[in-house]
Amino acid sequence: MPSLLTPTVLAREEWTARAAAHEERVDRWTVPHRERRRRGEAHPVLDFLFSYYSETPGRLRRWHPGPGVGLAGPAPHAGWRWYAADGDAVRLDVETFAADRGDTVRFVRRLLAATASRPAFSGCFGLHEWAMVYRDTETRHAIPLRLGREGTDAVVEAHPIRCSHFDAFRFFTPEAVKRNRLQPTRESQPELEQPGCLHAGMDLYKWAYKLSPATPGELVADCFELAVEIRELDMRASPYDLSAHGYEPVAIETPEGKAAYVAAQRGFTERGAVLRQRLIEVCDQLMT
Repeated sequence: MPSLLTPTVLAREEWTARAAAHEERVDRWTVPHRERRRRGEAHPVLDFLFSYYSETPGRLRRWHPGPGVGLAGPAPHAGWRWYAADGDAVRLDVETFAADRGDTVRFVRRLLAATASRPAFSGCFGLHEWAMVYRDTETRHAIPLRLGREGTDAVVEAHPIRCSHFDAFRFFTPEAVKRNRLQPTRESQPELEQPGCLHAGMDLYKWAYKLSPATPGELVADCFELAVEIRELDMRASPYDLSAHGYEPVAIETPEGKAAYVAAQRGFTERGAVLRQRLIEVCDQLMT
């Protein structure tokens, strides 16, 4: 990542190629999403990336160079917020961005650094999704439960629940809230978030676009791709029967399913650690 003290200027041929590659990369998900939306179709797994997370497909397609990088020649960025002309180049106006978004930058850095400082916990087995339907007459998705109502409740009752992520915990049913060993709140988020949590890994995408346009486009796309893969595991390990949508279940109620879940979780944790550090470096550049 370039230093603000030694700014880089990309030739037009280079940055337009990178912008085109970014658009092509994210269009793998944005184009099908837009087509489904036009047809009025819902996807129980992938819509989450565009409904729960507030970044629009159009903004996701926008490539940004990141702080300290100028773009030579005419660039559409010149008309975008927080960009400014610098001689013959256009670059992110770091000083103005930091003045406007400093509170967000500081919060994101604090949360990411605190999360990175803790050991990863891999004993949750994705039970947060099960806790969201525990002893409830309705489900959050219009999909049948793989084990039925009684079988789903039995899995919850047979396992300890230790969910540390507030944005998952806040969807627990009232009966499930009492079964969670932790009682996370928005205020305690920096004190409880841990790097093995699947939702903390998905949320790297949220923090990447919350820092936009200061986050380089490639880093945003890396975080988005990780979020997509984590979301798929999250739902495959959930109580829902997604076989009609082409997803094989990860049966966390069995020893084999638990082992498969933990193996995937550890891989995501390692990838997330790298992306988390890259986001911390973006924050540090902005606060310099």
